[in-house]
Amino acid sequence: MAGEPQDDCLFCKIVSGTIPATIVRETGTTVAFRDINPQAPTHVLVIPKAHYQDAAALAAAAPELAADVLRETREVAQEEKLESYRTVFNTGAGAGQTVWHAHAHVLGGRGLHWPPG
Repeated sequence: MAGEPQDDCLFCKIVSGTIPATIVRETGTTVAFRDINPQAPTHVLVIPKAHYQDAAALAAAAPELAADVLRETREVAQEEKLESYRTVFNTGAGAGQTVWHAHAHVLGGRGLHWPPG
């Protein structure tokens, strides 16, 4: 069921504290932690505590929670003292999603030119 913790979900285990992570922020609805395979000097993931498969499912089922995640990306960027940053939601395997729990990447600390790659 959407929103319910999943036993086989890496990010649900981080939310529950079963798997350790370097937490940088936590609110009542979100957790932000450092990516273990950073793609930029600053690479933080912001996730909802509730489980939704991807950003599209989160936006459809819980738009207020999606807004919380997006708001937290800004807070992370401010705390990390990023003058500019990129927020990325990968939705689906073809877009690079590898963990099936909605999450936003906050990337910064170097030039981020478009298109990425």
